[in-house]
Amino acid sequence: MDYKKIGLTIGIEIHQELATETKLFCNCPPELNKDGYDFTFTRKLRPAQSELGEIDPAALFEFLKGKTIIYEADHRTSCLVEMDEEPPSPMDEEAVGIALTFSLMTNGTPVDEVQIMRKTVVDGSNTGGFQRTSVVSLGGEVEVGGKTYRLEQVAVEEDAARKMSEDGETITYRLDRLGIPLIEITTAPEMHTPQEAYDVARRIGSILRATGKVRRGIGTIRQDVNVSIMNGGIIEIKGAQDLGMIKTLVEFEAQRQATLIEIQGELITRGVMADDLEKKLVDVSEMFVKTESKILLNALKRGGKVYAVRLKGFNGLTGKELCPNRRLGTEMSDHAKFMGGVRGIFHTDELPGYKITQEEVKKLREEMGAEPSDAVVIVADDESSCKAALIAVVDRAVQALSGVPAETRSANQDGTTRFTRPRPGAARMYPETDVRPTQITTDVIITALKNLPDMPEVKLTKYKKRYELNDKLAIQILDSEHLDLFEELAELGLSTTLLAVTLTEDLTKLRRDGVPTEDLSQNAIRETFMLVKDGTTVKESIPDMLTYLAKNPTHDAEKTIKELGLEMMSDEEVKHLVESTVKEREGLVKEKGLKAMGPLMGVIMGKARGKASPQQVNKLLNTTIRAIIE
Repeated sequence: MDYKKIGLTIGIEIHQELATETKLFCNCPPELNKDGYDFTFTRKLRPAQSELGEIDPAALFEFLKGKTIIYEADHRTSCLVEMDEEPPSPMDEEAVGIALTFSLMTNGTPVDEVQIMRKTVVDGSNTGGFQRTSVVSLGGEVEVGGKTYRLEQVAVEEDAARKMSEDGETITYRLDRLGIPLIEITTAPEMHTPQEAYDVARRIGSILRATGKVRRGIGTIRQDVNVSIMNGGIIEIKGAQDLGMIKTLVEFEAQRQATLIEIQGELITRGVMADDLEKKLVDVSEMFVKTESKILLNALKRGGKVYAVRLKGFNGLTGKELCPNRRLGTEMSDHAKFMGGVRGIFHTDELPGYKITQEEVKKLREEMGAEPSDAVVIVADDESSCKAALIAVVDRAVQALSGVPAETRSANQDGTTRFTRPRPGAARMYPETDVRPTQITTDVIITALKNLPDMPEVKLTKYKKRYELNDKLAIQILDSEHLDLFEELAELGLSTTLLAVTLTEDLTKLRRDGVPTEDLSQNAIRETFMLVKDGTTVKESIPDMLTYLAKNPTHDAEKTIKELGLEMMSDEEVKHLVESTVKEREGLVKEKGLKAMGPLMGVIMGKARGKASPQQVNKLLNTTIRAIIE
């Protein structure tokens, strides 16, 4: 795709959890609780008018879903502040200091006063119906590949509650994550290719890690990507937790928007107008009482209905692929699910199919008065849900006449996106009245400037020299969530190469193999390395031990060695193994002499299964072979 030709423009918002001692507005520890919850409570939220008498469209959209919100809480990681039952404490100064440090590292201009604002949130992820956010600096820049990209602002805000589950009636959140400090970095919309977006996000992430004050691991950072093309609306994609997904997200979104512009052009050519798209919903249940489609039949058996609507001029367009695995019909289905609570829709571009026959499609088109250029959409559910769903389908069809509607979308695991809600408006933000502003004085800035950490490239050079690592391993460990543990163990004399490879490449491989490495505690990893250091086991046993400890987080490393049978062999056992192996292959020794050492080492170490030191085996093998030769 020619990104320049379509006018691709990208901006990024990076949200990173800060490694503070407390949450942003209370003294609770900023940790996730893995021990369940102590109590629950229920809320229903509703949008309120701003000072100008306006209601934010995104908030109204969430409210119309009519969901009941259940909150799970425990006494250790949440308090009355998270429950919105008492006013917040003053903003955590450490969080503001970390944001100020990043701002100065990227040449931002700190504000004189950090004013807390409320940002309306009515999806239930915040008990108060809003998120507190505060701008710390304006401007700034990062340099990537010889090009400078501007930052718009740096802010501190509180993280949202964790979504645990959702069904048609309720959403369940856990409050442990609510209130954990986040830094939010917003770039200017100056990236124009997927690679540029990835490179800029990676650079910002490396500077954040260079502060030494951010949390690491899955779920501690997420990227929101704003994407637009020429003649289209701005799309905000939320929830990209994997940096590597950014390129795919942008690539697929550019394809989606470009195809929507093509569909707009085709609709104009066909002479379709908004007034042509009537919300004339027709009950066609009788037509499908003998259908073989289980989806339709099951809905009718439950007392539901099958409703249809005609989309003038949309034949061949509802089934048009926008990007991999996404069609215009998929977009319409997303809206139908949100507004009607239905499981999905059928449209004539994909029928006959799903056990709906050609004859049934023919009768359907006749009943709806559909011309060859028209499409028909049907849905099966209770009557009110069917109507709400098809009205949403027609509304989305009307939006297709404008090309790309501005909206908020969520990232799917395959790099595609799905509709979430309309874009928020200006009425979303208003001042916080319960917390005093924080002053950023000249003295505070001077102190921060004197204590700025090294930039990533400087730190990389120092790491390569200090720990004798190559470029690849140095970069990997600097990006690792286990950096502090690496430094601690390296100072104790363990092999820095072994540490770096294990903490980055080996743990990544285990995670890809399905091992729950997120359940590995720092202490379990530390104990494993210390047992290698004191000779209780060998380095070859580390992957097996970490796999077991990840699956059994309550066990300790020393106990794991015994349970897995990874204890080191005694000196006598090693000597017997070497001598018996040499005797078995005495002909090889007489033929090759000391050159038999290599093959025999492999055989013996294979038999030892990590229970013998290679150095000890090598020494004994050398002695044994020399005795035979002599």
